[in-house]
Order: sequence, then C-alpha cells, then structure tokens
Amino acid sequence: MLDLTATWFGYLALAIFFVAYVLVIFEETTQLRKSKPVLMAAGLIWALIGMAYAAAGMGDKAEEAAQHVIMEYGELFLFLLVAITYVNTLEERRVFDVLRVKLTGKKLSYRNLFWLTGTLAFFLSGVLDNLTTALVMGAVVLAIGRDSATFVAIGFINIVVAANAGGAFSPFGDITTLMVWQKDKVTFFEFFVLFVPSLVNWLVPAVIMQLGIPHKTPAAHTEAVRTKPGARGVIVFFALTIATAVSFRNFLHLPPAMGMMLGLGYLQVWSYFLQRKGARLGNDDMVLNSFKQIERVEWDTLLFFFGIIFAVGGLGVMGYLAMASQFLYVDLGATTANVAVGLLSAVVDNIPVMFAVLTMDPAMSHGQWLLVTLTAGVGGSLLSIGSAAGVALMGQAPGQYTFSSHLKWSWAIALGYAASIAAHLVINSALF
Repeated sequence: MLDLTATWFGYLALAIFFVAYVLVIFEETTQLRKSKPVLMAAGLIWALIGMAYAAAGMGDKAEEAAQHVIMEYGELFLFLLVAITYVNTLEERRVFDVLRVKLTGKKLSYRNLFWLTGTLAFFLSGVLDNLTTALVMGAVVLAIGRDSATFVAIGFINIVVAANAGGAFSPFGDITTLMVWQKDKVTFFEFFVLFVPSLVNWLVPAVIMQLGIPHKTPAAHTEAVRTKPGARGVIVFFALTIATAVSFRNFLHLPPAMGMMLGLGYLQVWSYFLQRKGARLGNDDMVLNSFKQIERVEWDTLLFFFGIIFAVGGLGVMGYLAMASQFLYVDLGATTANVAVGLLSAVVDNIPVMFAVLTMDPAMSHGQWLLVTLTAGVGGSLLSIGSAAGVALMGQAPGQYTFSSHLKWSWAIALGYAASIAAHLVINSALF
C-alpha cells in the first residue's frame, strides 16, 4: 500500500474529514443532518485515494481496499437494519407505551424511580441497544418528573450512564461492541466478563447523583394502554432472532448478520399471519405491515455510519491509522492507549474511534481488547455529546437536560469510569 501521509492527497483528506466532523458536531445549529457531510467526505477521500493509486499504476489495490470496507459495512448495515426494524415493530405494537404506563402508575418516590429507571436502562440496553433504551426510559422520566426539572436532569444523566454501561457488556448493546464481535476480537459469551466493570461504571456515579434527587413522591398516572395483538409474538421472535444470530456465529461460523436476516424472515411470516387474521376479523389493530417498519428505519443514522466507516477506512488506507497505532499502542502502551480511546470517545463519537482501533488492529491481549471495548462504550458518558444516547435525550428534553447540566456531574461519572477500568484490570487480570 502507498504511504500518502506526507502528500497533498493525505493533507487534503485530513482537512475534508475535519470539516465534515465539525459540521456533524454543530448539526443542531446548522440543521444539516449528520449523514450528509460524512457522505461527502467519504466520497471525496476515496476519490483522492483512487487518483493517487491510479497515478502509481496500482488501481487494483485501491479497489481491493474499497471492497474490504464495503464488506465490513455491509455486515453492520444488515445487522442494524433487522435490529432497528424489530425495535420499530415493538414500538408500533405499543410494548414500550405499556412499560411507560406501568412505571408511571406506581406510587414510588423520585429516588425510587431514579434507581428503577437506571436499572431498567442498564439491563435493557444489552438487548435493545443504548440509544433505543435511552429514548424509552427518557420518555418515562419525562412523564414522571414533569413537575421536577431537577429530577428530569439527573434522571436523564443516570439513564445515559446506565444505558452506555449496560451496552458495553453485550454484543447487541452498542455499535462498537457489535463491531468488535463481528471482527472476532471477542466471542459472544466473553463479553459478559465486562458485566461487573460495567455495573461499577454506572453504580459509582448513581450513588453520588441520588443525593441530588428531591425527597418527594410524584402524582401517580392512571392512563390505560394495552399492547396490540401479536406483540408477544414479536417479542418471542426478536429473542429467537438474537439466538439465531449468535448460533450462526458460534456454531455455523457464519456472519451473525445472516442469522439476523433469517430473523427478519420470522417477522415477515408473523406479520403475514397477523394481516390475514386481522383482515378476516376486521381488526385493524391486529394488522402488522412489517415493510412499514423497515421504512421507519433511521436512515440518517445508517448513512452516517456508512460515511464515517468509509472516511476513517480511507484515512487508514492512506497510512494515518498506522501512524496513530504506532504512537498509541507502541509508544504509550496498550493500557494507556485504551484508556485514552475512552476519553476521546467523550468528544468524538465512539463509532469512528472504535473503527479506527479495529482498522489499526494492534497486537493486544484478550484483556486489552475487552478493555478498549469497555472504555469506548462507557467513555461517551463523560459528556452529553459523547454518545448517541446523550445527544438524543438533549433533543427529547431541551432546556431541562443540557450540556451544562450533564457537565455538573461529569466528575462523578469520571470516578465511575476510573473505577470500572480498575475493576476490569483486577477481576480479569488473567486475560492480560
């Protein structure tokens, strides 16, 4: 491969990436959806690569590198497409609405609700992913705490930390853990050795933040909501889809995305029976159009992933990731580098950071790969802009949950970050 790091091709590519990322950071100000600048950046960076390699008579090498990145993104895309479709279907069947009403109907104090929503966020994020979990639990906190801005602010911070921590010990909990699993750096069941460090990451700041929760009990809500027919079947098939994806990887040695696509087939067949039965009984609530749920997929997010993965992959082809790998993992050492990766993910989205690490592919022990999985997953909790969960909740409660309200408790979250790393180094020392 050509080293383009000291050429005008490389310098221009870095400038393009920097400008695109600045536009992503200021998405709310510019109203420019985040996928648009990174799609432009990815295309321009690869155009520069194509020009450089064509000039050197090595066009086939550039094509080979591009096809490799396409394959990596294709697996991620198919996996996420199915997962998001199932989540959309659960929402359409009112499963999340029922959960929200059940929680808001209980006569619990703000402090009890703080712990209940945090616990649910921690465990649900391992299945639903941290972004979806944060949005669902955020709706609960808003419904409960509409008379207490303090509870909403601290409750949202608690959900962000819990969802990110809970997503770190499951391959389905975050995009970064999914990427690590698909690259065979960590097997499915090995993720669960991060359970205790992840739990520590949430519990340390939660114990501190609960002191700021008002000593009051909100008024109970008595709203009546029922799931639509077929909701239990969707839940069962979602669980079966996850089991299928795991089995494809562990027993058949096939990409988990293929197992997820089989799971999409389960949903399609189930929706067919519901549609037939609903039409026969004249029950519109029973009718489920699974294609409508695919249409509702957040395409801005999926295209953003495409742009980021191709832009970072392009910088890797140019040689910049090899330079970064030398500095981080050789000069600084793996532990320091992996801790720094987590801190960087608080400012830069953890997806490009983790993709960069996987592209560098430094020679590390199993314990170190688990460490970077942990830090990249939970490091984003340090700032409200550090994770998709935090950004989404800022939009859900503007004026109540803000960058500054989160920053007030960043010191407590940092204590949890340090404690989780220490817990991993001690509990999983045999893996280093």
